Parts: sequence; C-alpha cells; structure tokens
Amino acid sequence: MTVVPEAVSASGGAAPGLLARERTIAGPRFNRWLVPPAALAIHLCIGMAYGFSVFWLPMSKLIPGAPSCESLGFFSQLSATSCNWTVPAVTHIFETFIAMLGISAAIWGGWLEHAGPRKAGFIAALCWGGGLVIGGIGVSMHQLWLVFLGCGVLGGIGLGIGYITPVSTLIKWFPDRRGLATGFAIMGFGGGAMIGAPIAVVLMAHFARGDVAGVASTLMVMGALYVIAMSAGAFGFRVPPSGWKPAGWTPSATTNPLITTKHVHLNRAWKTPQFWMLWIVLCMNVTAGIGVLAMASPMFQEVFGGRLLGLGGAATLTAVQKAAIAASAAGLVGLISLFNSLGRIFWASTSDFIGRKLTYLVFFVLGIALYCSLPTLGHAGQAALFVIAVCVIISMYGGGFSTVPAYLADIFGTQMVGAIHGRLLTAWSVAGIVGPFLIAAVRQAQLDAGVAKNLVYDRTLYILAGLLLIGLIANLLVKPVKEAHHMTPEELARERSLQHEAPQVTATANEAARGGFGVVGIIAWALVGIPFLIGVWIALSKAAALF
Repeated sequence: MTVVPEAVSASGGAAPGLLARERTIAGPRFNRWLVPPAALAIHLCIGMAYGFSVFWLPMSKLIPGAPSCESLGFFSQLSATSCNWTVPAVTHIFETFIAMLGISAAIWGGWLEHAGPRKAGFIAALCWGGGLVIGGIGVSMHQLWLVFLGCGVLGGIGLGIGYITPVSTLIKWFPDRRGLATGFAIMGFGGGAMIGAPIAVVLMAHFARGDVAGVASTLMVMGALYVIAMSAGAFGFRVPPSGWKPAGWTPSATTNPLITTKHVHLNRAWKTPQFWMLWIVLCMNVTAGIGVLAMASPMFQEVFGGRLLGLGGAATLTAVQKAAIAASAAGLVGLISLFNSLGRIFWASTSDFIGRKLTYLVFFVLGIALYCSLPTLGHAGQAALFVIAVCVIISMYGGGFSTVPAYLADIFGTQMVGAIHGRLLTAWSVAGIVGPFLIAAVRQAQLDAGVAKNLVYDRTLYILAGLLLIGLIANLLVKPVKEAHHMTPEELARERSLQHEAPQVTATANEAARGGFGVVGIIAWALVGIPFLIGVWIALSKAAALF
C-alpha cells in the first residue's frame, strides 16, 4: 500500500487546487524537519511587527519645513496633508495590528484547520506584505488613514493568520516534542525585528531624499520581499497523514492528568473554565512583559543616568555623555530582542520536560520576584544585575507565547489546537492595548504628582508584579477538561473528514514521511538560519555598548 499522491484528490475526484490541503499531505520521502523552516520563514517576516518603532520618528518628519499636527486631534490627523504627523499618532499603528492579530486569529482559526497551512500561509503573505505596500502608498500620499488601513488592519489580519498557521501542523508533526516544535516557529516572531529593523534602517537611508527618510519606498520594498519569503514558507508546508507518528515512538502512558489523548471541539473549548484560565494566564504574562518592553530604554536611562559613566546620579551631563547613555540603552534594547527570541525556544523546550503548568509557575513566581527587585536594583545603582533581571523577564515573556500552544494541546488535544490558539490570542490583543495605556497612565500620574523621574517606575513595576500574581492564581486553577467536553468518535471522524483525508492515507500513515534530510533540508534551514544568525550578531553588536 502507498500513500495517495499529493496531486490526486483523496476522494478520487479531480485534482484539488494548488492551495488545497489535500495537496499538502506528506508523501513517503518527506522529512518532518523540513516543516520548522517553513514556519520560521513566515514568523521571521511577521515578527517585524516588533521592529516597527524604527518608522515612528521618520514618519513624523516627512514634510520638510511643515509644522507638526499636534494641534489637531488624532482623527483630524488621519486625513491631514499639510502638517507632519505626531509620533503618538503613528504609534497607534502598533496597537491596531496587535488588536487585529487577535481578532483575525479568533475569527479564522477554525477555517485554517480545514483549509490547511499552505492556503492560510499564502493568504497571510498577501495580507501582511500587501498591507505594508498599501501603507507605503499611504505614506507617499501623506494619508495616515491609508497607512492604518494597510499596515494596521490588513497587515494585522496577515499577522493573525500567519501567527497561528504553523501551530497545529507542527504539533502534529512533533507529538513527542510539542514545546520544541512550537518554540521553533514562535522564536521566529521574536527574532523578526532583529532582522527586519536593521534592513528598514538601511533602506530608509538608501531611499532618503535630503533629510526626509524613504519610509514609503521602504515599506513597499519590504512588503514585496515579505510576500515572496512567506509564500515560499507556505508552499513548503506539509501536513502528516492522519494517525502518523514518529518512527520508533509510541505514546507513553502519562501520569500527568493535564495531558489528554482525547480532543475538544473549538465550539466547546472556548466555553470551558480551562480556556478562560489560560486566557488570563497569557493576558497577564503579556501585559506585564509589554510593560517592561515599553519602559526598558527610558527606564534604564532615567534610573541610572550618569552612574552608567561612573558619575554621580545627580551629575549634570554633557551632550556627549547623554549620547553615551543613550547608546547603552540601545544596547539593552538589542539584548532584549535577543532574549525575547531565544527565550521562546528555551522555555518551550524546557516545558517538554517539566510540564507546561510548572513552566508557567516558574514564569510567575520568578517574574514577581524579579519585577519587585528592579526598583531596589535601580536605587542601589546595580546596573549589571538590573540588565540581567530585565533579560530574564523578557525571556519569560517570549517563552509564554511559545509554551501556550503546547499547553492548549495538552488540555484540549491536537485536533483543533490551531483554532483554539487563535481564540486565545485575543488575550494578546487586550494586553497589547491595555498594557501600554496602563504604563503610560501610571507614569504620567507619577510625574504630575512631582515624583522624580528616576523613581516614577517603581509603582508601575509593583503593579506589573500584581498582574503576575493574578496569572499565577489562574494557572494554579487549571484542571483537566471534563469527559463530557471531549469529542465523540463520530464527531472526531466528521472533523477529520472536513480536512479531506481519505481512509487509505490513514491506513499507511506510519509508512509516510520517513525520508532523509538531504540537500533540500540544508538549503531550507540555511535560508532561515543565516538571516536569523545575522540578526543575532547585530543584536549582540548593539548590546556591546552596555559593556
């Protein structure tokens, strides 16, 4: 018996379309280690979302000699053409596409399970890359509403679909190492800015006209590049035949009651207490992490100031000394990017050995201790320990993203984990809006009350520690799903039939996908690995300013 050829419909009818899920069912010579680079190709592109801050200042200086739009309200700036947009106005683009990420993942997660990763990944490429192109056109026309529509709304939809595209596929290819599998892909999202931000800076300088940075051309060029790279990743996806398992691996009887061998349908999963406990877990972890991400650079400069140069905390600084302190803060940002990315693969892989619940327990207990220690370290002038604490915090922020898909697979099964993950990402949308607003509001209230700049972050950090305490309680309340919520054999068979897999594929599932790695594997990993390593080198180069 042989596996049904990919070009032939599993139902025996006409050949399905090029993007159809049937065309992605793995043949006998496919190696599962070709799937992670396909996932990384998508996540390294959409991860540029974290690097969008390189555009904010250049976007506020697009019209030479024109006044600022600060006298106008936000909505008036959307169509203003004779003044320069304010930085606060354009930064709302980030909040928009993070909000759209969660909304689109929740809406189209169920569709993705049936459509397959190739179609979803290709659509994500068109939305994210196309959104950047439209945003570039908006910049060239000086129409901020068009930038929001392109980068924020359409790009955000691409982010959401692209983010969850690999999850279900990777978990099914790696039932023996769920955390490692999802960590590989989501590591790319954390590392995307390490690659994309330096490219954007170089392109803006290349396309610059006088003192005006080439933001429009940069967005359009990067959008086109992302469409190509993400499409290559989408067409590299393969899904395992139903019932496939790694050679020589047999599911062992687990003593962990949280790991189920059954499956919960999306329509039931999001109504369970377990789903909402995990929603709170992710939301609190992300809100606290975003707080540190948003504050890291200014907090580092204002808390330590001249002490970074061996001067007194109250010393009057020259322009050169201020520049040196800013360079150190930029080094911290580079180090944060690195730990955000590497923490995703480290903590997700660790969760394969110690369990997801215990991993989150570490996040919250250690996180509370570190958040509460930061004010003390700042007051004591312990810059090195401060940097270490921030880096560990950010690694756990990234690790929270990469561990949660495996946590969901443990609790709800693997059949619809991608769709369930999509619904859960609404927690990220909420955190992406509430987190920055909370941090800014508390900081401003402290300044208005006359608190010194080097002390305004203390209360904020204690509040973030309180959010982690809420997450800790929610994590402790996660229990196994009741049997009544599991899909019946008939419901499971129906769900699998919607994925267009024929019985003969299942019958030979364990004969499939035993191929070698080969030249294709080396090329695939090189295409994603080399840019990632270059990004790591750039981040380390920036971090050198700290020392």
